[in-house]
Amino acid sequence: MRRRTVSPGAGLEEVLDTLAAAPAPREEAAAPATAAPSRDRSRDRSRERDTLQTEFAFELPRGYVDDEGQLHRHGTMRLATARDELRPQIDLRVKENPAYLSVVLLSQVITQLGTVTDVHAGIVERMYATDVAFLQDFYRRINSEGHTHAAVTCPLCHGSFEVDLSGGRLGES
Repeated sequence: MRRRTVSPGAGLEEVLDTLAAAPAPREEAAAPATAAPSRDRSRDRSRERDTLQTEFAFELPRGYVDDEGQLHRHGTMRLATARDELRPQIDLRVKENPAYLSVVLLSQVITQLGTVTDVHAGIVERMYATDVAFLQDFYRRINSEGHTHAAVTCPLCHGSFEVDLSGGRLGES
């Protein structure tokens, strides 16, 4: 399967143009290759497999508005640890209201939100419900699948490629 990474801002036309311009697999195999570049490429691929991405960028659908009225939409979330999952269980706010668990959990794994670097439960509480739902889904995706990419097949040309589901504007993936 041929994989292509599509940035959140890329449109369908750009993807189709890229697929149309790419040489067919038979042509790629027939192209002469020197020994040094292929060794370098295989070394780069093995390095990519050996590294673990622990932080993922996102863009909120609506955005968090701070006390000064500044809108923050871009942020980063790190992978959760066992401690992150266990800590909310002993939080008194969660014991009083189990629905508060996601607020505490998200506040621990969001590392940055715009210019805000100290993300705490009070910030997550003041987010719009659509943004909290987005973050809950984003958390589930990066912690269960380990990435935000999905393999897809074009219904028109049946070409396979990869898209990044981490954000972008509403209606995009």
